[in-house]
Amino acid sequence: MAEIGYTGYISKLSEILNQSYESLNTHAAVVVLIRAAHQGFQLLIVKRAENAGDPWSGQTALPGGKRSFVDQNLKETVVRETLEETGINLHVGCRFLGAMEPLTSTQKPGIKILPFVVLQDKKQTISLNEELTEYFWAPLAEFAKNKGTVKFGVDEHPAYIIKSQVVWGLTYRILDKLLAPLYL
Repeated sequence: MAEIGYTGYISKLSEILNQSYESLNTHAAVVVLIRAAHQGFQLLIVKRAENAGDPWSGQTALPGGKRSFVDQNLKETVVRETLEETGINLHVGCRFLGAMEPLTSTQKPGIKILPFVVLQDKKQTISLNEELTEYFWAPLAEFAKNKGTVKFGVDEHPAYIIKSQVVWGLTYRILDKLLAPLYL
């Protein structure tokens, strides 16, 4: 699988993304934050803190969270949540490329999540809050090369193994839907 170039990548993304940022019955939003790097494109992955009340405790994830009553729309949700969790302001040096189709959480089937795809043009300092323990930028080409499965309990799940981190579940499903059409 070969990674496509910058212009082709942005063009392909605009073809597959929805420009409408709202969806009925969607309760949360996450950001697929990408940036150009000398070796291609990179994607921001975060790791959630261990928390007994969090169904995604300790997992790798995308920044984002639940819609609050103060958010006028889901775009405001993803901007607020990303700023709170990572210190990245999506209104500064970033371009919203569109949104994907909402996905339903398997761990909490009543929750639908809207993934936004954002291109970061200007680097920002990352400062994690207490909800997250670490982050890393992973080359997009690594996802295609490191697709496999992981075993949790008796079940096997599709996953990406990136930098010794397991990306599975909802985050895997979001990235798989987005990345599959981008690679030849």
